[in-house]
Amino acid sequence: MAAEVPPAGGLLDPGGAMERLAEWKGRLDQLSAATDAMSERVQELRVTVADGNGLVEVTVDSVGALVDLHLGQRVQRVAPEVVARTIMTTIAAAKRQLADRAQEIIGDTLGTDSPAARAIAERVGRQLRDAEPPDEQHNR
Repeated sequence: MAAEVPPAGGLLDPGGAMERLAEWKGRLDQLSAATDAMSERVQELRVTVADGNGLVEVTVDSVGALVDLHLGQRVQRVAPEVVARTIMTTIAAAKRQLADRAQEIIGDTLGTDSPAARAIAERVGRQLRDAEPPDEQHNR
């Protein structure tokens, strides 16, 4: 009784196993490079938004933190609570735009078919879009 040799490319074929491992490593290397590129692009994001009445202009960074605020000349003729509400509403709008751009970058670098990319994009969107302006929270 001679030992039967498994066909080439089978489960126990060392050459086939090495080939599959090399392919798998190549895919992991590509994913790692794409993830690094996505992270770098998202970290560089900044969004600037002005309100429609020329009262305020805000800039938020990649995590949605306010990094710049410009007040227009009109703020002197508007009630302070209106200015405050406009600032908060404009920050929320900037965060929504930031979420949109971040999700585009995630889709461009990791693809839209990847479960990991979808999970990251969903988390980013949820974190940035859940910050509602105070007047919307109080009106519930």
